[in-house]
Amino acid sequence: MTCRVAVVGTGFIGPVHVEALRRAGQSVVGILGSSAERSQAAAEALAIPRAYRSFDELLADSSVDSVHLASPNRVHSEQATAVLAAGKHLLCEKPLAMTSVESARLVTAAAQANRAAAVNYNCRFYPLVQETKARVERGEFGPLFHVTGSYTQDWLLYPTDFNWRVLADEGGPLRAVSDIGTHWFDLIQFVTGRSIVAVCADLLTVHTSRQRPEGDTLTFSSADSSPRPCAEIPIVTEDYGAMLLEFEGGLRGVCHVSQVMAGRKNSLRFELAGQNQAAVWNSETSERLWLGHRSGPNHDLIRDPASLSPAARATSDYPGGHNEGFSETFKHLFRAFYASIAEGTWHSKPTFPSFADGHREIALCDAILKSHQTRAWVQVI
Repeated sequence: MTCRVAVVGTGFIGPVHVEALRRAGQSVVGILGSSAERSQAAAEALAIPRAYRSFDELLADSSVDSVHLASPNRVHSEQATAVLAAGKHLLCEKPLAMTSVESARLVTAAAQANRAAAVNYNCRFYPLVQETKARVERGEFGPLFHVTGSYTQDWLLYPTDFNWRVLADEGGPLRAVSDIGTHWFDLIQFVTGRSIVAVCADLLTVHTSRQRPEGDTLTFSSADSSPRPCAEIPIVTEDYGAMLLEFEGGLRGVCHVSQVMAGRKNSLRFELAGQNQAAVWNSETSERLWLGHRSGPNHDLIRDPASLSPAARATSDYPGGHNEGFSETFKHLFRAFYASIAEGTWHSKPTFPSFADGHREIALCDAILKSHQTRAWVQVI
């Protein structure tokens, strides 16, 4: 079954969705940018048949089966609610909403609309992440003692680096935690099979003001070689955060996130410590899973479908030595999402990050912010 999909958003991540949708066998029939001109430019650049002039025009297009939201965080809740009310399936970029009140309403709205609804936590779909989860489920690690990890980038290192994400009214009161930390939280809960139930957090805004240039700045865009007039803008969202974590069953963890870590372009990393063995994985070297032992040699497991568990093999299309990475994670998430639509199983047995998962991440963000503000442990509600 091929669905007809419209994409909202023409910045960094929107075109990634378009490419992955096509590789996943779906038909991209339209795109919407922040203006009619941007919609048209994106449609021409990406060879998409229709450029929408407005969100309402997209919703009214009866040929569209599914919508992907790659728009700014502040409009996710409103747009997602409208998409579901229009009777279309929906895949939304993270975070699902600005508040847990909004995300809880979206969980209810998706159930009432009886439509598939996913959040784009694509990092679950790296093959060696799937392999680690399978080995945890088989008991190969034995009892898990603790987890450690981080998600670090450098694209906001300088006070002259600016993007809408740094503004609380555009992206929400949390930034590094919400933007990249939620990817780590979703991944580690997926791998361990345990929810985070309490947090103790410390957040830091390195640059309390940034220089906002005239015109637009895209996520991960290179610095413009020609200087532009700038305005000094106060910043309250965090550049760095550190969290102590308590999971179900007493598992402990610690992680940090940073968007001001020089040299780290997009490094998501986790370590698992178990009675029988340990594991370390990093997204910047995603083809390699380190396995550690006390009484035997440590070794690297190299991604190769021939040596992977069935679930991991399903997210690994190429032979060993033929690297798969970031773009493939989108493809495999979209495959899972649209397979569930074709099979009618999205409500009973979703194989993708659901709106319930997205809501849980927002509730976790709420607890992290409250913990930082009160300087205390906070339960995740």
